[in-house]
Amino acid sequence: MEWLALEERFALYGGGISFIGTPDEPSTPKASDPTTPVHGPFSADFRWVTLPEVWPHGPIRLTKAQAAVFQALWSFKGELRDGETIMRRAGLESGKPIDVFKVKARDRGKPEAEGPLVAYRELVETRRREGLYWMPCAAAEVSALA
Repeated sequence: MEWLALEERFALYGGGISFIGTPDEPSTPKASDPTTPVHGPFSADFRWVTLPEVWPHGPIRLTKAQAAVFQALWSFKGELRDGETIMRRAGLESGKPIDVFKVKARDRGKPEAEGPLVAYRELVETRRREGLYWMPCAAAEVSALA
């Protein structure tokens, strides 16, 4: 229990009372920005990716499926994996990660539709003949922590 002096910790105004707080108290945490990069260029939930050097339109919003693919690739820490393994980890039916990043003809030219494809092409490396995919930035994150 802490004893608080009324004059020092509370303010009376217009018939109401409000708590002032103490000088050594941490300030109230603000709601964090959901687009803030946490996992390399990705947000905490992988629904946003930030690539200012290749995408000047700000953070790129991803669909749930696109986020799941990036999260699966991230989980392999830059190691090569076949498309089916990645898609299974993402909980998706397709055999190739690129399938969820394709832009429909009606959406061509729209930044919100093309952004995820730009992110995929920038971040994911492939060996098409062998059907292997990896994300080098995930490996770089692991080596930075070591």
